[in-house]
Amino acid sequence: MSNASVLPATLETQAAHGSLKPQKVQFQSRNFHNILRWQPGSSLTSNGSVYFVQYKMYGQRQWKNKTDCWGTTALFCDLTNETSNLYEPYYGRVMTAWAGRYSAWSRTPRFTPWWETKLDPPAVTAVQVNASLLVFLRAPELPYRNQHGKNTSMENYYDLVYRVFIISNSLEKEQKAYEGTQRTVQIEGLTPRSSYCIVAEIYQPMLGRKSPR
Repeated sequence: MSNASVLPATLETQAAHGSLKPQKVQFQSRNFHNILRWQPGSSLTSNGSVYFVQYKMYGQRQWKNKTDCWGTTALFCDLTNETSNLYEPYYGRVMTAWAGRYSAWSRTPRFTPWWETKLDPPAVTAVQVNASLLVFLRAPELPYRNQHGKNTSMENYYDLVYRVFIISNSLEKEQKAYEGTQRTVQIEGLTPRSSYCIVAEIYQPMLGRKSPR
């Protein structure tokens, strides 16, 4: 559907129905997967409503229709590809149609992917080398490939600090084994014939934020 497509004339002229208006319209972003989510209006206690989604970059005058979410019955819309300029701010907005009535638009707060996306923990692989463990860490990747067709790591966009903790299963005691920028960590001095659990997280110093473990 063309971005120039318009809603039926009644959508523009009919009085707004506040109780139909979508609630809590906001972006939820993880690893630059940018999903617009909302909740039904306060008067919608049954099925049968559909939703229309538009988006735009901050500063643009014209809203664009998200074709895949134009008349959707879902309560979310994937705008990852439409918000792929990670340093630019965006808006999304949603309108409800139900039983021949239409709500006003509900707009998100300003959303900038680089500032607001949350990172998953690093992928962790551990290999035993005699009485030590060699731990390999890998940052999450972007949801799309670069111009050369390759996956792109979050390390290309943030300064990342890795934190590795080791837990002795016998003592149930946690100890920090490493904190730094290296993705390969050797943990030495382990007790033979003992079990250990390796836990890792990512810290983003500039944002003061850390991933789940």
